[in-house]
Amino acid sequence: MLETRNLSKSFDTPAGKLVVFKEVSLSVSVGEMLAILGASGTGKSTLLYLLGALDRPTSGTVTFEGVDLFAQSDRALASFRNQHLGFVFQFHHLLSDLTALENVMMPGLIQRKPKKTIEQDAKTCLAEVGLAERFDHLPAQLSGGEQQRVAMARALLLRPKLVLADEPTGNLDRQTGEAVADLMCRLNKTLGVTFVWVTHNEALAARAARRLRMADGTLSAT
Repeated sequence: MLETRNLSKSFDTPAGKLVVFKEVSLSVSVGEMLAILGASGTGKSTLLYLLGALDRPTSGTVTFEGVDLFAQSDRALASFRNQHLGFVFQFHHLLSDLTALENVMMPGLIQRKPKKTIEQDAKTCLAEVGLAERFDHLPAQLSGGEQQRVAMARALLLRPKLVLADEPTGNLDRQTGEAVADLMCRLNKTLGVTFVWVTHNEALAARAARRLRMADGTLSAT
C-alpha cells in the first residue's frame, strides 16, 4: 500500500542544517498495524506527516499504491488526503461549537457528499467507536477518551485505506489510553483498517503486530 525509499528530512537553521532523519525506507501492507516507537524529538511525527503528505521531504519518495505522492501538486495532495487517509492526533482538534455528529460529518461535507448520506455514515462510525448515545453532545460535554473516539470516528468516516495516528493516547490517562488502543486493535481486526501510529509509549507500541524504532535519524526493527 505505502512505501518510502531513501526518505530524508532536514531543516536549515541559523546554526546550520538540522537533519531530522536520513534515507528511511519502509513499506506498509494492506491491513497492517504498525507502530513507530521513539522518544520525543527523534523525528517520528515528522515521518508520519510525510507519510500522510502533510509535508514534503528533502529527498526520497513516498508512493501510495504505486503513485509517487510528491510528484503531485499541493491541490492534488489535499484531495488525496481527503479521499484516502484518516488522521488522528494527540489533540483531537474537534470544533467546540459542533456536536460529535457534526464533527464526524466534516470530511464528507468537504467532499460535498449528500448530507443525509454523510449523517447516516457518521452515526454508523460513532456507533462503531461506542458513542451511539453521544451524537448530540458538544466536545466539552465529553470525556477526553470520548473526544478521542469522536476523532477516530471522524478519521473513519470516508472509509480511508490508511489511518495515521500521532501519539493517539499521549494526552490521555493510562486507563483511557488503553481503551483507545483496544479500539484501534478492534477496528483493525473487524474492519480491516490499516493503521500506522507513532508513540513514545512502549506498552502501546507492543499492541501492534509490527514495531519499528526511530533513533539517531534512522528507523530499525525493535
